[in-house]
Amino acid sequence: MHRLLVFVAIALLASSCASSPGDPRGDAASREGTLIIGAIPDQDPQELQRTYGEVSEYLSDRLGVPVRYVPVTDYTASVTAFRQGGLQLVFFGGLTGVQARAQVPGALPIAQRDIDASFRSVFVAGTDTGIDQIDDVSGLRALAGHSFTFGSETSTSGRLMPQHFLSEAGVEPGQFSGNVGYSGSHDATAKLVEAGSYQVGTLNAAVWDERVRAGEIDTDKVREVFRTPPYHDYHWLARPDLDERFGTGFTQRVTETLLGMDGDEAGRQILDLFQANRFIPTEAANYTQIESVARALGLLN
Repeated sequence: MHRLLVFVAIALLASSCASSPGDPRGDAASREGTLIIGAIPDQDPQELQRTYGEVSEYLSDRLGVPVRYVPVTDYTASVTAFRQGGLQLVFFGGLTGVQARAQVPGALPIAQRDIDASFRSVFVAGTDTGIDQIDDVSGLRALAGHSFTFGSETSTSGRLMPQHFLSEAGVEPGQFSGNVGYSGSHDATAKLVEAGSYQVGTLNAAVWDERVRAGEIDTDKVREVFRTPPYHDYHWLARPDLDERFGTGFTQRVTETLLGMDGDEAGRQILDLFQANRFIPTEAANYTQIESVARALGLLN
């Protein structure tokens, strides 16, 4: 009798935890576990936690599976975690996305912000440097001889493409005063130049614009001197095993959810945090320029 009662109790518990036949959300969550999302640490960690915490809640509600944001320490760690499966859906920069696809065959770029189809970097300079506004790429020669900082070493908008445009102007890292710096994030670059730690720096144009609008940059001390030509940059990259983990068609559902985010108020509020109006479709071919530049700089095997 005791064994029978135990058996009945276990059966009742299992029944209470199971989904109803018409509730695919709970069923998917119980079968497949948690979708782990991530991003490159290109801004203040608190800003990232806020943004991707809201993304997690939004995706969880629409997809019917638990979604959790896991921060990483640096750009390289985001690629490593994606390769190892610790991150399954990541908002990468152009370069880190290319690096991740090289390490995870079949990984799929599924969406980018509208601004990422024509993204830009800005070069900023201390107002006391006397550097005038620069009209074209060739004018970047005026930066030579000044102290200079990039962002992260593997940042697309904070290092890769700015170095590419500097090279087009005939300016190489050895022509700057002292050792070139790597601040680690776009916020840090702006603040280092503002503080006079470096005379010149380069960063993500969207971050610069947002920080200036928010009054977080003292434009009496640091100002934009050049905005680069456009290029493709940030994008959501999905591991190739999402359908295996979460069910057939799951990758497509994630894609459609991101692309439809501008269709409701909660989604539009998240898009504001991304400095975007909507997410749009993308494909691997959009990042061939970044791949070529990365190979030339020795950042891609």
